[in-house]
Amino acid sequence: MPLWPVYTGTSAPHDGIDRLPPPPPWRAFDGAPVLPVPDEGEDTAAVSPDHTHRAATYQATGETVQLVNAALYLRRPLLVTGPPGTGKSSLAYAVARELRLGPVLRWNITSRSTLHDGLYQYDPLSRLYAARQGPQAADAGIEHHLRLGPLGTALLPYARPRALLIDEIDKSDLDLPNDLLNVLEEGQYEIPELVRSARHAPDGRAQVMIDGTDERVPVERGRVRCRAFPFVVLTSNGEREFPPAFLRRCVTLRLRQPDEEHLAGIVRAHLGEPDEQARRLIDRFLSRAGAGDLATDQLLNAIYLARSADLDVTSLDELAERLMPYLGQGAQADVF
Repeated sequence: MPLWPVYTGTSAPHDGIDRLPPPPPWRAFDGAPVLPVPDEGEDTAAVSPDHTHRAATYQATGETVQLVNAALYLRRPLLVTGPPGTGKSSLAYAVARELRLGPVLRWNITSRSTLHDGLYQYDPLSRLYAARQGPQAADAGIEHHLRLGPLGTALLPYARPRALLIDEIDKSDLDLPNDLLNVLEEGQYEIPELVRSARHAPDGRAQVMIDGTDERVPVERGRVRCRAFPFVVLTSNGEREFPPAFLRRCVTLRLRQPDEEHLAGIVRAHLGEPDEQARRLIDRFLSRAGAGDLATDQLLNAIYLARSADLDVTSLDELAERLMPYLGQGAQADVF
């Protein structure tokens, strides 16, 4: 495996992102004014104990390290596929932690999600209510009723890339992947409400709230363009296929079934050195993985309980059956 100078997969935070080579000419962006990356603690939701622990203990494979760096070098989104519970979402937090990219911006996708939801939210009713409160409230400006979404925030002209997790993109409406194409390709978007209001503003600048905090950033004439293309992780459980035009604009990583050594490393990172009970449960996990979907957190739960309760062999086998039920039927060659 080559020694990449940016993401190493060691989980030790560093400033390797500053050694990222210039982008390909067709992926260079020049958004302004340049903004500093927020501190890790500014978004409390993004630094919850669960996310912090997963980021610090993530065990990246050599393939994962290579493809994360490919996405960083090429300034392309990383499409991560695999069954539920494979650590797809945790990868975004692990990369953000190691490269000091600030709080992870997260957009959870549902069947009702639209591109507009990811870019910004505008509340016309609150503006109408403000107008009824008197001239002073009415003159506050349209930007006081608008907040950038996770995608819209990630595309601000930050000095360093922001980390954006677009989780479970395969659950979206059929049109969303295609709608994302232009924004991710161009690295920019417009906010029509601000474009119209900028015509009547002296400098055309609005101070808009961003996702995750109450911080406001300047948006000039309603147009946002990135400077450092964000590190975008799109996760998919494989529930649908994506258009070729979408796939060719992504770097694709498929998480595969770990071997015994890799599983032992995962257990070691979360719970310490695997003992005899843990090794037995790892063997059971691997022997069952070929018949259906299993997730590594099922294995971790079983090992934690086995250690806490000091179970005998018979009870250990019963525990494995109960805590590691199949998540789906049918042989799965790429279960993690």
